[in-house]
Parts: sequence; structure tokens; C-alpha cells
Amino acid sequence: MHGTSFGIKDSSQVGHFQAMDRKLEKKTWTPRRIAAIFGGVVLLGGIIYQIGFADHRSTMNVDKDRLSIATVSKGEFTDYILVSGQIEPARTVFLDAIEGGMVNQVIRESGALLKKGDTILVLTNSNLQLDVMQRETMLYEQINNLRQTRLLLDQNDLNQQGQLAEIDYQISLLEPQYKRFKELHEKKLVSDREFEEVKEQYEYNVKRRKLTYTSYRNDSIARSFQLNQLRQSEGRMNASLNGVGNILNNLVITAPIAGQLATPQQLEIGQAINPGQRYGQIDILDEFKVRVPIDELYLPRISQGLRGKFTLSGQDYELEISKIYPTITNGRFEVDMVFPGESPEGIRRGQSVRIRLELGQSEQSLLLPTGGFFKDTGGNWVFVLNPSTEIAEKRTIRLGRKNPEFYEVLEGLVEGEKVIVSGYENFGDNEVLELK
Repeated sequence: MHGTSFGIKDSSQVGHFQAMDRKLEKKTWTPRRIAAIFGGVVLLGGIIYQIGFADHRSTMNVDKDRLSIATVSKGEFTDYILVSGQIEPARTVFLDAIEGGMVNQVIRESGALLKKGDTILVLTNSNLQLDVMQRETMLYEQINNLRQTRLLLDQNDLNQQGQLAEIDYQISLLEPQYKRFKELHEKKLVSDREFEEVKEQYEYNVKRRKLTYTSYRNDSIARSFQLNQLRQSEGRMNASLNGVGNILNNLVITAPIAGQLATPQQLEIGQAINPGQRYGQIDILDEFKVRVPIDELYLPRISQGLRGKFTLSGQDYELEISKIYPTITNGRFEVDMVFPGESPEGIRRGQSVRIRLELGQSEQSLLLPTGGFFKDTGGNWVFVLNPSTEIAEKRTIRLGRKNPEFYEVLEGLVEGEKVIVSGYENFGDNEVLELK
């Protein structure tokens, strides 16, 4: 029987087992761990960037060729507006019918050159002619009545003068007789009765003359006043008679001044013209003015003396505001502008001109060309282009005055920057535009 042996046959085997009994060292920086840490750092950095540095503004891609881009520049800003005016004669006399009637003759037509006193129209009015005849008859009757009254006053004056003359004659006869009888009575050569009769007759006529003269004097004062009134009344009636006679002269219409006749429509025979109706005007052609309607927003800034310019046949002409009509109609008021110098040759009434009306003095400013952006932003912000990145960013600005070419920039932009000036209606609420 063989015994079991637990011995180790080879010393190499012993060393091998001893080596297996030793603890293996664990590695700290394994590739997997390094990769995980790196990924975490990258993720954390991305989060920090997104929170603190990333651009969260809404962005829109835009075709650059469809945009209008302008450069902010520095230059002279002229505060002006463009307005349209119409050439009118500087002086015009309107023709209004004093009396109505039917057109009987057309002597001068629209466009004719007139001299003062030239006949333009002849009207006829049967009712007016009959009325004039009746009024003339009444006035003649009244004038005749006045003359009869004056004649009666004159006759009364003559009668009173006749009475005084008769009394004076009686006194001239009785006075010597009275004096003679008085002397004879004192000498007892005439009786008392004879003397008393002569004395009574004489004293009666003296007293009668005194009363008659007082009446005549009072009547003369009243008669003088009454005659003066009669003369004034007769003068007024004669003037009325002349005026009534001249009424028919108003049916023949003549030119009050020399000039060119203008009527709104062609006058025809048989056409009715009412009293007070304006049927035409006469334009004095030696001077012209321009009537200009202006938006009511500019009324506080418009004053007499402001100047404007317009171009006609390649030549510039100056105008100056001479009169302002403050009445506003349909959102506009009107001004008259005159030529400080000579009027252009060849201009015609009704011709339209485009005027550059200056509202203030020119001065150096930062300028932004006008464009459709203003109606979308109110001039409070614009998209400013970065040429290196081809990105346009929204920026707050402040604009000042405006003329048809430029806005005056007060804040938010600098010289040389490029701005999108076309309309923004398609950009929505986006704050960044990427130009393609």
C-alpha cells in the first residue's frame, strides 16, 4: 500500500503559488475614466457658455440683395420740405354780378386781354327794368311834392312880408297925422274925439306891426330850418333817382381794370346769372405769386420771410413767403410765396412747380438717409450691419429733424456705420439678421 504524498515536487511550482498569493495594485487613471472626466468638463463648459456667453437673440436669414443699405455720414443738414405750388397772378380782381339777368351778348370771352372799360357782357332783365321805372316814378312824385311844399313856404313868407309892408305903410300915413293932431289938441284946435281916433289908429298899427313882425321872425326861423331839410331831402331823392337809373347800367358789365379775362366756364347767350354770382376774374399779368398748400404739422414752423427754390427750364428761382392763411382744410393750410426778384419768363396761371422750402439754417450733423424703416420703428431703432460677419444687429438710436433726403442722427450711430434703411415689415421680432 502506497502512502499519499503532499509534498511539492518542484521548487518552481512553489514560487508560482507564492506569487499568486500577492495583492495586485489597482490603476487610477484608466482611459475610460479619463474619457468620462473630459466629457463632463466639456458638458459643464457648454452649460456655462450657454448661460453666460451664448447669443440667445432670435435670428433670421435674409437675402442681402433685397435690402437697401446706407452709410451713416457727416455733412450739412438742411432743414427743408418739398411742397407743390400753383402759379397765380399776384393781383386779381373778381367779377361778381351786381344785378342778375339773362346773357344777351358775350362781347369778350375767357382769355381775352382787356383794357379798363371794355365791355364783357350785356345782360337783360325785364323785371328789373319795370321795377326801375316804378321807382323812378315814385321818386319824381316825391320830388314834386317837396317842391310844392317849398313853394308854399315861399308864398307864406311873401304874404307875411306883404302884411308887414302894408302895416308900415299905414304907420307912415298915421304917424305924421298923429303928431300934427297932438300939437293941435294941445292948442285946443281939435276936439278930443278927433285926436283919440287918430291916436287909436296909430297905436293899433304900431302894436299890430310888432306882433306881425314877431310872428314873421319865428316863422322865418322855422321856415329856414324846414327849407334846409327840404333841400337835403331833395338832394337825397335826386341821388336815389340817379342810383336807380344806374341800376340798368349794371346790366352792361365792363372791365374795372386792364388785364386778362378768366371765366370758370364758357358763357353762353341765354344763360342765367344770379345777383352776386361770380362769373369770372381779371388777372393782372405784370406780377405772379405761388399758392402753396402745406401739411398742418408744419404750421408752427412757418413764418413770413422763409425762402424756397424751384427749377424751371433748367434755371433756379427763389420764392419768399409773403402771407400765411392759418385756416386748415383737409389737414392743410396755404401760404402765398412771391418772387423777390423778377418773375420767370413764360410762366402761366395754373402752372405747378415743385418747391424746396427751407425751414431753418443749415448746420453740420450726422446724417442717415431716409428709408422705409422709419414707419416700422418710428426712428427708435435700426439694424446696423457688421461688414466682417455679415450680420445685422438691432440697435436703439435717436433721430432728430428730417428732410426728404436725410434724418439727423442724435444718438446711437457713428460715422461710417452701415444701416439697413429699407422696410422692416418682414423681419418680425427678430433681433439679428444673417445676410446671405
